[in-house]
Amino acid sequence: MKPRRIPKTEQQLLERISVDPGVMVGKPVIAGTRLTAEFILGLLAHGATAGEILEEYQHLTPEDIQACFLFASKSLETTAFLPLLTEPA
Repeated sequence: MKPRRIPKTEQQLLERISVDPGVMVGKPVIAGTRLTAEFILGLLAHGATAGEILEEYQHLTPEDIQACFLFASKSLETTAFLPLLTEPA
């Protein structure tokens, strides 16, 4: 099992996510990989555990998964949501 390293700051976690127009059409990826944050979050949303993801992608660390969560959280901070209105039937 890989030793767990805990980054000291949010910035250190966010540095694990990179955006490069030449990699995965500019989608945010885990640095040094072609695994998008969206893909990792999608696996988790569909029931995969962090342990299963780490077993399948052995070059990833728990901090990489944590960075995906933090990136998504920070991305949503600046997003405005409008209520969906439905007309009565």
